[in-house]
Amino acid sequence: MIRAPRIFALAFVFLFLVSASSFAADSGTLVDREIHSDNLTHNLIGVDPTRKLTIYLPPGYNISTQRYPVLYFLPNPFGGHRNIFDQHHAAELFERAIAANQIGKFILVSVDMRTPFGSTWYVNSPVTGNWQDFFIRDLVPYIDANFRTLATRNSRGLLGDYIGGYGALRFGMEYPNIFSVVYAMHPVGIGSGVQMLVSRPNWSTIANAKSLSDLNSDGFTPIFASMFQADLPDPAKAPLYFDPPAHLINGKLVIDSAQMARLRENLFIESLIPRYADNLKSLRALKIDWPRSDGIWDHVYANEALTYKLNEFGIVHEAEEFNGTWGGDPYWDGSDNRVYNEVLPFFRNHLDF
Repeated sequence: MIRAPRIFALAFVFLFLVSASSFAADSGTLVDREIHSDNLTHNLIGVDPTRKLTIYLPPGYNISTQRYPVLYFLPNPFGGHRNIFDQHHAAELFERAIAANQIGKFILVSVDMRTPFGSTWYVNSPVTGNWQDFFIRDLVPYIDANFRTLATRNSRGLLGDYIGGYGALRFGMEYPNIFSVVYAMHPVGIGSGVQMLVSRPNWSTIANAKSLSDLNSDGFTPIFASMFQADLPDPAKAPLYFDPPAHLINGKLVIDSAQMARLRENLFIESLIPRYADNLKSLRALKIDWPRSDGIWDHVYANEALTYKLNEFGIVHEAEEFNGTWGGDPYWDGSDNRVYNEVLPFFRNHLDF
């Protein structure tokens, strides 16, 4: 005969195990991995071909056989691929959103795609590496092979912020057979701004640089150097490995018209729209947004122009200019953050779960 104290003890253990299982089922998991890519080994600027990534797995993943849609997140390269989890508590935000039916259960993949100057600009380059090939041929197959994904375009989405938003648009327009839903948060580098493109870099620094590190004298020059290495690469021109769109001649800045045309054609999303209009039309959903009080007015102007350009080509999309600034983070922080209220419901409505 089992005595009462023992019955209570067994009952307590049973309830504890049930509670622990329920807690585990109600919490997501972060998994850190690395991928070595032969597509990046030929780069000339010291990019590590082994890339870090963090995968968010939804509540219940480890105790089920269910398959899930995947959001591929392209972060602002100046924050790092774990920044949304370490600084903005994205895992907890996702779990609140799932519990509130803002979105169904999903997997999110955030990968480090940085170069020494910040961004890869998401292209294949003989200087920085073949980043498109890495993403499409290495990363996506790796995720499908190692996690329980719904491995179809209708269950794959692209999400990015700032330069990552540019990347989401770029991959979405070039690979609509792989991804079907795109949300670009505050994308930058997408088209002409108010100021001339050549007004940003320090051209004296570029002209006198003896090494890549010499370009780190200010905030803008490295960013534009990364653009030039991606879209105006020249492996023969060490140590910077690009042929810029302008040069200082006798102290005067002279624009190289052919190189400027090449840069605009290769870089700007607005320039790529005619080439990829039909691809964009085949997406299930596309959205861009931006804060109207961004201190760099070029970003506001370029996004406003982009939505009109998309309309001109008959590309169905959503575009929203909201009341906000670059400072702070309206996407991840605060009770009214846009990821919870706008971004995740957008994917809920358009992805197959």
